[in-house]
Amino acid sequence: MSAIITEAEEIASMLESQKAGERIAWLYETYGDRVVASSSFGLQAAVMLHLISTHAPKIPVIFVDTGYLFPESYRYINELSEMLDVDLRRYVPRYTAAHQEALWGELWAGDKGEQQKYATINKVEPMNRALQEIGADIWLSGLRRSQSSTRANRALAEQQSATLKVYPILDWADAQVSSYFYDNRLPKHPLEREGYLTMGDWHSTRKPMAGEDAESTRFGGQKYECGLHEQSGENDFQI
Repeated sequence: MSAIITEAEEIASMLESQKAGERIAWLYETYGDRVVASSSFGLQAAVMLHLISTHAPKIPVIFVDTGYLFPESYRYINELSEMLDVDLRRYVPRYTAAHQEALWGELWAGDKGEQQKYATINKVEPMNRALQEIGADIWLSGLRRSQSSTRANRALAEQQSATLKVYPILDWADAQVSSYFYDNRLPKHPLEREGYLTMGDWHSTRKPMAGEDAESTRFGGQKYECGLHEQSGENDFQI
């Protein structure tokens, strides 16, 4: 008896031989309003945003604003938003930063449970709300295998509860990202010039010390994922 092929496996198989722009165009042409994208406006976010702007500008792009980004990140968001043709949708946590700290203190600096609470409040709940309000169940993200050990074995498409996640540039190497920036004259995140290897909230992202890789500079080296892209069942999204 042959194995049942899931929708995620079918999509991954279809995308395997396509280029990134073709993948995004095909997904929107095939699934239409089911498709949404997200952007953290990190160091390499301009690549996915430019690809979407070029190949499927009607795809809504969700930006989850924790309220804890670097000032440079907020200015970079404005720069890219004005430059690219994207349908940007901003979502914020139900609790402001001040409200959270008044009730629970600095959750990001706490133990694993407190950090999980921080991720749920600031990342997972707003993203889940965005997916529900927009009505999409196919989520495009700019994750790449070469970014971290936690992403090395990802498939081009994978099911996360009721949401199907697709990674159009998953197989891109760092050199390909650099070439894309150069060829399309895309602005770099200002903190990249200062030595940052990855980008997130100001309290959990720092510049590397000698010999450190990107994973070591997030959350004190305890983890790399912010909460939205963990493969465990803890943060599965329910539509």
